[in-house]
Amino acid sequence: MGNAELRSIHVHPVKALRGFSPREALVEPWGLAGDRRWALIDGGGKVVTQREHPRLALAAAELLPGGGVRLSAPGRDPLTVPVPEPAATVAMEIFGTKVDAVPARDTAHTWCSDYLGLGVRLVHMDDPATRRPVDPDFALPGETVGFADGYPLLLTSEASLEALNSLISQGDYPAEGPLPMNRFRPNVVVAGTAAWAEDDWSGVAIGEVVFRVAKMCGRCVVTTTDQDTAERGKEPLRTLAGHRRIGGKLVFRQNLVPRSTGTIRVGDPVRILA
Repeated sequence: MGNAELRSIHVHPVKALRGFSPREALVEPWGLAGDRRWALIDGGGKVVTQREHPRLALAAAELLPGGGVRLSAPGRDPLTVPVPEPAATVAMEIFGTKVDAVPARDTAHTWCSDYLGLGVRLVHMDDPATRRPVDPDFALPGETVGFADGYPLLLTSEASLEALNSLISQGDYPAEGPLPMNRFRPNVVVAGTAAWAEDDWSGVAIGEVVFRVAKMCGRCVVTTTDQDTAERGKEPLRTLAGHRRIGGKLVFRQNLVPRSTGTIRVGDPVRILA
């Protein structure tokens, strides 16, 4: 572990849309600055993701100074969306949890709806310190999260992906591999570890920022979605089902909660904490 380092950083400003890979990022208590502070909801207030709409993989969100976003997608003119002014919130549901969010301008709703062919609204989490707690089964008091699936950050490792791709090459759908890391939509990717080493981690420091390892990440159909074409296959879920079924979940990598704040940078050393 002496040579483990942070290989890449990934920020997704709008949940389910393509993000970007900065060389450094500020870690806030609820995740990387700007990560998943925006989300789409349907007419009933339920969060909209790639699970139901893989075409979201082809749309992108660029983070702008001040927290706004610039949306782009095939066949659409780009749209700049500022952070909405404090106003009446709308109730939304994200994986069974009720959350209040602030709606964007109507032009954003129209742009996103026209792209998906579905009536949706774009909403912003104005106060991540109070709006949504981390899953209480795996949280410490006061821990919160933005619109990520359940935890502030997702960590993956290059060695574990290499091992998974080796298993895929020996399975029923070898032509689908090797899979790129973007199938798993991580926030931080580490290099220089052994395959599956992170299974046993309880804490990790990236540079000077300390994280608690909350739980392994159970994976869903989004991982079968090619992030460049929006087409779906069988992998990696078919292989995970045969080799990485733990606690009833198909697991690949770890969910993190920050214990401190600060800036992480590509190349930072990664240390495992007891």
